[in-house]
Amino acid sequence: MGTLLKEAGYSLQGNRRTLEGTGHPDRNAQFEFINAKAREAINAGRPLISVDTKKKELVGQYKNGGKEWMPQGKPEEVKVHDFVDKELGQANPYGVYDVANKTAWASVGTDHDTASFAVETIRRWWRQQRFTCAALEIGIAAPSR
Repeated sequence: MGTLLKEAGYSLQGNRRTLEGTGHPDRNAQFEFINAKAREAINAGRPLISVDTKKKELVGQYKNGGKEWMPQGKPEEVKVHDFVDKELGQANPYGVYDVANKTAWASVGTDHDTASFAVETIRRWWRQQRFTCAALEIGIAAPSR
């Protein structure tokens, strides 16, 4: 079957993100509003951060999409199945980007409560920065899905 498909001009291909949904009529206005609030926070000396979580990753010897230099014929051996290791669990990465200072902070945890993990990550970032008591407010930009 594979030979017939190749002869007919077919090949194995992953999908590609090229289709746009319908644009919101106020899309530019939304970005202008967010940008104005961001500038306002930075100009007032308030920290402005952008936060986001990334895809949960299995912890252990699992296949991933990347490649690594290894001796010829000796690839890294990984598990055949991608079942969660109950002892190791999953790694949940969460990032904080300080817009004004152009610095980043990342946390990796195993908590399944995303909201509490996000709050704890921001709390740890805040303590690490040692902001003075003058910083009573913080601007947070969080993408919606």
